[in-house]
Amino acid sequence: MKVALVTGAGSGIGKACAVALGKAGYVVVLAGRRKDVLETVAETMSGETLCVAADITNPQSVADLFASISAKFGRLDVLFNNAGTGAPGTVLLEDLTFEQWQAVVNTNLTGAFLCTQQAFKLMKAQTPQGGRIINNGSISAYAPRPNSSPYTATKHAITGLTKSTSLDGRKYNIACGQIDIGNAASDMTARMNSGVPQADGTIKPEPTMDVEDVARSIVFMASLPLDSNVQSMTVMATKMPFIGRG
Repeated sequence: MKVALVTGAGSGIGKACAVALGKAGYVVVLAGRRKDVLETVAETMSGETLCVAADITNPQSVADLFASISAKFGRLDVLFNNAGTGAPGTVLLEDLTFEQWQAVVNTNLTGAFLCTQQAFKLMKAQTPQGGRIINNGSISAYAPRPNSSPYTATKHAITGLTKSTSLDGRKYNIACGQIDIGNAASDMTARMNSGVPQADGTIKPEPTMDVEDVARSIVFMASLPLDSNVQSMTVMATKMPFIGRG
């Protein structure tokens, strides 16, 4: 039995990856704020699942999530740190409130750290020892969109967390890699069809890709033996404005 935990599993990329991991034979733990949404996803999945309502910005809630995994399964093989949020893209950097900034930092960065910390404690104590952590970085780990300072800053920080986790996990046989996703079709990216702000100030539609392509990539990263690791992977819509000058 191999157990995988997906945060933000109720929709979008998290939902697609949870379903794909279930099809690949994993027992899947779905974590998110709303248990009813998670249970709706679980009803569509094959194999055993566990739905846990959790607030990844809250240390006790994260500790309780991992305690539930340990109690039911005794181990965790894969953690996909996927949950994330952003501030409104219509708000200028100089107009962002502290609360808007902090909400993004708490979810995207602190939440990923808290889950990683608890995963370390479980993965180093289990037999056989070790596991894999995959962080959702985003294209914003390399290049920002207009008016995205909180999101972009946290995704750049995720790259640092990924590298530190990869290094510090070696002694416990814990591998860590990052997937950077560009324009996967979901509710979050639906607006790209009608146009989103570009660096030159224009509004243009952008190509998207099937979210299932992200899910297949996650399954590939997760399926490697622990002596191999995809340290970083970029999966993006081929024609999105990232490579070159747009």
